[in-house]
Amino acid sequence: MEFGLFYEIPVPLPWHDRAERDALHAVVAQAVRGEEVGFTHFWTVEHHFLDEFSHCSAPEVLYGAVAAKTSRIKIGHGVRLLPVPYNHPLRAAEMAATLDCLSDGRLEFGTGRSATRAELEGFGIDPADTRGMWEEALDVVVGAWTRDVFEWSGRYFRVPPRRVHPKPLQRPHPPLWVASTSPDSHALAGRKGLGLLSFTIGVPPEELAGRIQLYRDGLKEAKPAGKFVNSRAATFTMVHCAETNEEARRNAAESIVWYLRKSTELIGTLATWQAERERELGTYAYAQALRDLDTSHLTFDLLDDMGAVIVGDPERCVERVRLYRDAGCDQLLCLMNPYRIPPDKVMRSIELFGEHVIPAFREAGA
Repeated sequence: MEFGLFYEIPVPLPWHDRAERDALHAVVAQAVRGEEVGFTHFWTVEHHFLDEFSHCSAPEVLYGAVAAKTSRIKIGHGVRLLPVPYNHPLRAAEMAATLDCLSDGRLEFGTGRSATRAELEGFGIDPADTRGMWEEALDVVVGAWTRDVFEWSGRYFRVPPRRVHPKPLQRPHPPLWVASTSPDSHALAGRKGLGLLSFTIGVPPEELAGRIQLYRDGLKEAKPAGKFVNSRAATFTMVHCAETNEEARRNAAESIVWYLRKSTELIGTLATWQAERERELGTYAYAQALRDLDTSHLTFDLLDDMGAVIVGDPERCVERVRLYRDAGCDQLLCLMNPYRIPPDKVMRSIELFGEHVIPAFREAGA
């Protein structure tokens, strides 16, 4: 089992002149320490306009800083948004290939389409177009990476014959992943031969196992979007490790509940927006359920009892991670700072996890 650090990069109010600077520098320092203590991957989102929740709008710039200060840890887009005008697929291909060259082949390329009103409306993107645009854009990225002279004529993109530079160091191309939230999208990830980034929120390991099985079933009939099948399943969950269970709860409980409620609220705004426009949700049907979900009763204790978070001392964290491993998870994406956990507490959590938890899953029979 592999372990990755996963970041939204929250910046809680009240903001000061160096708030965003400090948050970004803390992430880079944590990535460096994460590599030192045994994390194999570093992942971040790409989000726009999401005050407090995520100030990670230019991940490719952040990745350059992380690549320069590390030598082994894989650097993953979790995810690069492919609908335009977020990112034209040729620019996405160029930026990702540049990172792969600079990092000596450490790029993992996850993609997605976004699911909030703030972002889609802010960039003038019709939600009805995002699934088709994502699929076509991914084909363009792969073609740009793997063909000497690339050209394309599709529904959303037209490219005359051009050489796209640079090519990625990894051949035929870096591993491809896709963000999946609904059960249907888990199956789609498998059918397209993409690595699974299961971004299920507040889901216990027992339910995650069913979604990973949907992915595995899809892999059986995979027609890969890339040049090979990436059959790894990763899932994210909120993680905080401290010296004692009591300290871990004290550090993390407020931020975990805030994150769950805020993320649910943000996705629900898409359903409200489409209802105002009298438009069908289509492939975003899950946004309706999240809009209607009453999160007021959700507490840290409830999430903890469900096993939907990993919070505690090293021994308790090991017990919880085993549930995710047994659910079929190949890589655990650890969201160490959902909101306002102090940087020194996040750093200590990373260190304890690396010193005690990760080794438990590298021993025979763990």
